[in-house]
Amino acid sequence: MTRVARVCLLLTLTAAVVPGLAAADERYALIVSGASGSEKFAESQKTWVSSLQSTLQKPLGFAADHIIVLSEGAGESDIANRANVTRTLTALKPKLTADDTLLVVLLGHGTYDGTAAKFNLVGPDMESREWKASLDGIAARLVFVNTTSSSFEFVQALSGKNRIVIAATDSSAQKYATVFPQYFIEALADQAKADNDKNGRLSVWEAFTYASQAVKQSFEQKGTLVTERSIIDDNGDGVGKEATATAAGGDGVLARTTFLDAPPAATSANAAVAALDKRRIAIEVEIEQLKARKGEMPAGQYEEEFERLAIELAKISAQIRSAK
Repeated sequence: MTRVARVCLLLTLTAAVVPGLAAADERYALIVSGASGSEKFAESQKTWVSSLQSTLQKPLGFAADHIIVLSEGAGESDIANRANVTRTLTALKPKLTADDTLLVVLLGHGTYDGTAAKFNLVGPDMESREWKASLDGIAARLVFVNTTSSSFEFVQALSGKNRIVIAATDSSAQKYATVFPQYFIEALADQAKADNDKNGRLSVWEAFTYASQAVKQSFEQKGTLVTERSIIDDNGDGVGKEATATAAGGDGVLARTTFLDAPPAATSANAAVAALDKRRIAIEVEIEQLKARKGEMPAGQYEEEFERLAIELAKISAQIRSAK
């Protein structure tokens, strides 16, 4: 058995005993269900909002008061308009720390006029640049998911350090209503189905890849031309890539190590274990980053670095098990 094979086996055994944990202390979510345009889409959006909201609370374990919903048919303070979006994000900024995670999900329709990409709200729409301005200054890890048509431009606009930006389309010309939200929410609701590595946790990466593949299969089953291809950017370069093309560009590292569910109760109650978990997550990020650079490194150097990180990860995992 080669050195890399032995280390890979060690990593597999480590993951099986101690599944990956979220690096965040608090998790918040902002769901914005914009202008629907028709009764048909209004019903779909209501269904998605209801499903997503209940999924975030159970089984993902978000605190009910950490989930904010702005929608088309809500009252004045909760209607999905520009004023409420900016007010909500402004109010969240002082609450969020670098250890927190903020999930923002846009449901509805998007447009692109050749100059500006917009998300359709009740009243004036918000351009991608306005979303950027509203999100600037947020210390938390940001998971921004624009599930709408013409969402491509949002990737470049919102890209940045410690941000995962997902768009339902890889081109501004993809202007038809999307099915991506259905499958993204399905991935979160049915974690066992989307948990590709079977470690008992669902990463943002797994939810994205599950939804991307499900969208493709839905078009194939209908025998129609694919009109949407979802993309992700989490390395801050502003270039979104499909799930099958991320390895070459370094995307996917942050998304693979970001989880939306809560860490086990035993971990949350034990400060020593929580500190070890944070270090373990940092090592997992280093491993993913190393994998992304494999093609640029001499084989011997890659194997040496990989082994060093894997051994450190195994030691910390052992400490976590003994401390619980």
